[in-house]
Amino acid sequence: MTIPLDWTQADTLAYVRFPGPDDDKYSRGVLGVLTGSEEFPGAAVLGVEGAARAGAGLIRYLGPATPTLLVLQRRPEAVTRRGRVQAWLIGSGIPPRLDRSSSCTAAMRSALAEGLPSVLDAGGLDLLADATGPLVITPHAGELAGLFNGMDQSRLTRNEITADPQLWAARAAERFGATVLLKGHTSIVASPEGELVRVTAPSSWAATAGSGDVLAGVLGALLAGFSSEILAGSLSLVRLAATAAHLHQAAAQAASVGGPVTALDIAEALPAIIGALRTE
Repeated sequence: MTIPLDWTQADTLAYVRFPGPDDDKYSRGVLGVLTGSEEFPGAAVLGVEGAARAGAGLIRYLGPATPTLLVLQRRPEAVTRRGRVQAWLIGSGIPPRLDRSSSCTAAMRSALAEGLPSVLDAGGLDLLADATGPLVITPHAGELAGLFNGMDQSRLTRNEITADPQLWAARAAERFGATVLLKGHTSIVASPEGELVRVTAPSSWAATAGSGDVLAGVLGALLAGFSSEILAGSLSLVRLAATAAHLHQAAAQAASVGGPVTALDIAEALPAIIGALRTE
């Protein structure tokens, strides 16, 4: 099946799972979450909220004390003990390599070594080579420039990437061997195999602090729900990443009603957006 260049609501509908009478919290997808830090605890809350609102059946949050407390205050149904998961969300709100603890790095590496579908964001991006399973990285333009510069000693700038995001997303996917969701007003999703999709937002109100953490949570929920299909090679990560971007942008538009939104506003609008898809 040919993948469309411009991702639409109709495309999104095909990749949202609606639970049936035989589903339970485990069959709907168990997402492991390694995000947040004492410095940036809110990223953990936002990612977990995005995953919960996007339909994850169960979320295992495994982070430091402060973000754990905040996650449980917001989402008391989250589980904070280790156990089986079907996908991972890693890196949001975690400090860069030189500023984080060795135990934090070891925990992320251990999760990436499990071979499960994973979303790698923000502070975890430097560990993309440690992933042994299907991987989506979710950088903004500045983070993508940093990845190229760190690995290739280049002098790529954020402005160069924003000038031609399709080119750089495609190059990044080929260079790093991972599906790339390059975030922006028009988000670009590219795979190492050459697939490329654009997801254009109806407005720019989603350009707000924490919005990317919510998006990572939405994508994590999708990877957990479709984990078996991903591992069997029957479902493209590009399609799920584009679906996550579309849901996120639609939720931001619905929450804004023409005005400013916050990241939690976006997450809270997700259930209505997903429900409307099924109705339509």
